[in-house]
Amino acid sequence: MYCYFIIKILCKGMKDDMDLNKLVELDKRHFIHPTSSIQEQQEKGPKLIIEKGEGVYLTDKKGDKYIDAMASLWNVNVGHGREELAQVAYDQMKKLAFSSTFSTFSHEPAILLAEKIASLSPENMNAVFFTSGGSESNDSAIKIIRHYWKIQGQPERRKIISRKRGYHGVAAASTSATGIPEFWKMAGHMEEGFVHALAPYGRSTDEAIQSIRDVIEQEGAETIAAFMAEPIQGAGGVLIPEDDYFAKVRELCDEYGILFLADEIITGFGRTGKMFGMENWDIVPDLFTFAKGVTSGYIPLGGVVISDEIHNVLKEKSEGTLFHGFTYSGHPTATAVGLKNIEIIENEGLVENSLKMGEEMLNGFKEIKGQLNHVGDVRAKGLLGAVELVKDPETNERFSADVKAAPRVIEALHQRGVICRAVTYENTDIICFSPPLNINKEEVNTMVEKLHDSIKEIEKTIK
Repeated sequence: MYCYFIIKILCKGMKDDMDLNKLVELDKRHFIHPTSSIQEQQEKGPKLIIEKGEGVYLTDKKGDKYIDAMASLWNVNVGHGREELAQVAYDQMKKLAFSSTFSTFSHEPAILLAEKIASLSPENMNAVFFTSGGSESNDSAIKIIRHYWKIQGQPERRKIISRKRGYHGVAAASTSATGIPEFWKMAGHMEEGFVHALAPYGRSTDEAIQSIRDVIEQEGAETIAAFMAEPIQGAGGVLIPEDDYFAKVRELCDEYGILFLADEIITGFGRTGKMFGMENWDIVPDLFTFAKGVTSGYIPLGGVVISDEIHNVLKEKSEGTLFHGFTYSGHPTATAVGLKNIEIIENEGLVENSLKMGEEMLNGFKEIKGQLNHVGDVRAKGLLGAVELVKDPETNERFSADVKAAPRVIEALHQRGVICRAVTYENTDIICFSPPLNINKEEVNTMVEKLHDSIKEIEKTIK
């Protein structure tokens, strides 16, 4: 009998291994991964095959457990494994899984979520257009902005000023607005209508503002539709501006009569210790986009919130059908999940926890900087933070590209059970952090300790 159970256990292990190996081969043969190296996938297979998630943890098919220090893609704000979100999706699907919102058809979840988001937004922003995600949201915002100017007799106002190192998505317009050249290599971008100013990274606020002014003057203010910016540049390396930056941006936009579009796709719904990122500087944009944290990634959803002034112009001057919309704009199940997700964020105080645990995380980063030899700037706003690796912290001299400092630390973190992300654009070595907002102090400290050990390990091999 004893031998029978041993054989059964061994056979189960072999079956699990065979299942995993089969999945790896199927992945390589059939699954083209987004934002991934096809060659690396074909050579090594998928990095991990994730089986389940709970809280701040992910577990792969082998049973190995990882701290999800990025909340997957900056988006699992309420943490993994929330059964109440699965339940509300199930309940809504039983009742009304999908119904179009074209031709003014409507349904309760979309109406209520639009009202809820309006209640969380600045008081003069009360209208919401729904999309399926971030790229669609930014493309939609750009089209709304251009339509707004066109129906007022200023069709020449089409140009969008965004910033270098900014990330706004991978659809046609959002790729063009993105200021990271790597995202243009695949299929290019629409050069006409999109220009990029300098970001406030490695330069003063006045220098960054002057760069925007120079672009406006060069292009002609009468051709500029809007300035577009993330409150904190996420994929660019968690770049946090000085406190006076966005006040001066708002002044500049007002001076030239340009709309200000805030990309809140990463920074929305508690990520920075405020419900929306711009609240950190008490700045009200003319439009803002959202996605990611609105459903914590449990189902695709995004949108654009517009000011009452813009909405009034659309109501008064936009004749006939507004020929823009997606099949899943205002999806009943997605909007029902969004409502429940925001309820969780509010009831569990996750915005406040983001602020508190963000301070804990930043303090840990500062301790690491004081203990190790190659840590430069450390920064965080709520639970959105970064640690920058440099050759010489005194002069901020960067490593040469062949050192690959940040990617090596990311791999060392992976070996220690932490999933994280490196940013290496323009020869930087930045390690980004964006854990779920329900992370606790013990989990933050564990994450920071593993970061310390990983950097220390890599420092031993850096000359």
